[in-house]
Amino acid sequence: MTIKTILLVFIFTIIIANKASAQDNEKIDILLVGFDHLSQMDNGTATSDIFSSKKQKEIILLTEKLKSFAADMILVEKEASEQKTLDSLYRSFVKGNIQLSNIENGASETFQVGFRLARMLQLNRVFGIDHYESTSQSLLDSGKNIDVFKNGLGALINIARPLKKSVQKDSLSIYEYIKIMNQPEMINLSYNALFNLPAYVIEGEFSENGTNTVDIGSIDNRYIGAEYITLFYNRNLKIYSNILNTQLDQNSKRIILIMGQLHIGVLMDLLKHNSRYNVRDISDYLD
Repeated sequence: MTIKTILLVFIFTIIIANKASAQDNEKIDILLVGFDHLSQMDNGTATSDIFSSKKQKEIILLTEKLKSFAADMILVEKEASEQKTLDSLYRSFVKGNIQLSNIENGASETFQVGFRLARMLQLNRVFGIDHYESTSQSLLDSGKNIDVFKNGLGALINIARPLKKSVQKDSLSIYEYIKIMNQPEMINLSYNALFNLPAYVIEGEFSENGTNTVDIGSIDNRYIGAEYITLFYNRNLKIYSNILNTQLDQNSKRIILIMGQLHIGVLMDLLKHNSRYNVRDISDYLD
């Protein structure tokens, strides 16, 4: 082998190594979209029906706006154990063999936006990354400084509930509603209500009328508010782990996550502190 050949091989090896290194260091873009669950919108009135022609147009507008992000993977609030069912339903939907109205819980954002968006982008699958656990807000109902928590939760409800009623009456579009729900002020309000204010509450007990399916062992009632935060954080950490590992398995570079709005603040915080991820601003896509 001549010196010239050796040099060429050496240079070529460096180029390949640098290219591989650049690919390893390439940031993953992720867009988080928070929802007030669409499947819970219908209150029995015609104007609240997600399948009405008006609301369908609004959802399609939202989906088309999100399409401009050009995602190569869509993540939705379904568990990994449901993936085979999710795959089967999505294949049938793409082929035109099933309508969203014929799918159980087909009014949810998983199908209304997730399936539609994936089909628009010609993606092969939609991935479930949820870890379902149930903890009710009424679980934390007593203790010193309980009013700090209840007042913060009340402030969130007093803003969110009238907005939802406006959507149900058709005086606010679903597109505008989702824009509002994803504004930093709304994300921070939700995050504060569930992950900050409960820590003020001490020396109390969980309500027997509240719901909780998370087993975190013994409860220290001196820090009952902190224990309450732990219940919510536990679920979201597992969802976060599912996001990371699904991305790693699929080697995706541009991800859209579709979740309940209460999850967005904590997941955004975790992802912003992960050096591999670049959390994109939703206002760039929902104008």
